[in-house]
Amino acid sequence: MVNTFGTRLVYVKLGGSLITDKRQVETARLDVVARLAEEIAEARRQAPDLQLIIGHGSGSFGHVVGSRYGTRAGVHTSEGWYGFAATADAAARLNRIVTAALLAAGVPAWTIQPSVGLRCRDGQILDGPLAAVQAALARGLVPVVHGDVALDEVRGGTIASTEEIFEWLALHLTPQRIVLVGEVDGVYTGDPQRDPSAERIDLITPSNFRESRAGLSGSFGTDVTGGMAAKVEQAIHLAGRHPGLKVLICSGLQPSTLLHAVVDEESTPGTLICAEEDDG
Repeated sequence: MVNTFGTRLVYVKLGGSLITDKRQVETARLDVVARLAEEIAEARRQAPDLQLIIGHGSGSFGHVVGSRYGTRAGVHTSEGWYGFAATADAAARLNRIVTAALLAAGVPAWTIQPSVGLRCRDGQILDGPLAAVQAALARGLVPVVHGDVALDEVRGGTIASTEEIFEWLALHLTPQRIVLVGEVDGVYTGDPQRDPSAERIDLITPSNFRESRAGLSGSFGTDVTGGMAAKVEQAIHLAGRHPGLKVLICSGLQPSTLLHAVVDEESTPGTLICAEEDDG
């Protein structure tokens, strides 16, 4: 199913490493969250035809608890189910901060808690909150989802990342662009926070992904859903499945980057991921 709600549908993910300090347990970067919310509000003012689905990571909230209990790998014991519930609670606490900031900026943000509708089989999403997202868009709301726990037919319980939720939603509501906003301004040949010689890769397509992947490191901080390599691989898969879809990985620490990435279809302030080189 293609998007039938508006002229332009864009998915935006606010990375957990961006909106929290992943080195400090449950520490939100409130100033960053507030500025990003203002940029999203301004994007909606500048582009009245724009429809957004906002997602965010769990950063030092859900990832820390999920890692402690190994929730992603599966849940089969009473202690594991306690960790499952605690992970959901931690993710929800960060979500309230993000949604409150969006509302304060004038964005009609409505949280749709993914875990209520998510059903997985061995880590793969089978079903999710599609009807709620569709109804929200139809009513002019901005649905907000986030990485969350999910019941799983094989693992008992697991964790679904925001990117995985986006990938499933895109099967039903195809966006024109997905903007993944993190700490760094794109994908690098190494971790730029640790290796000053690392170079940014401006364009990733299936033809150069294998070469690019060799240099990708995991996230800096606790990340139970795979880090940068997993995010790029998911983006390549999405771009290949949906012709014309472009995924942009950029930095939210640079003011107005998110605004331009959402409003201007030609803006590529980071690493662009698409199916073919001539698409970029």
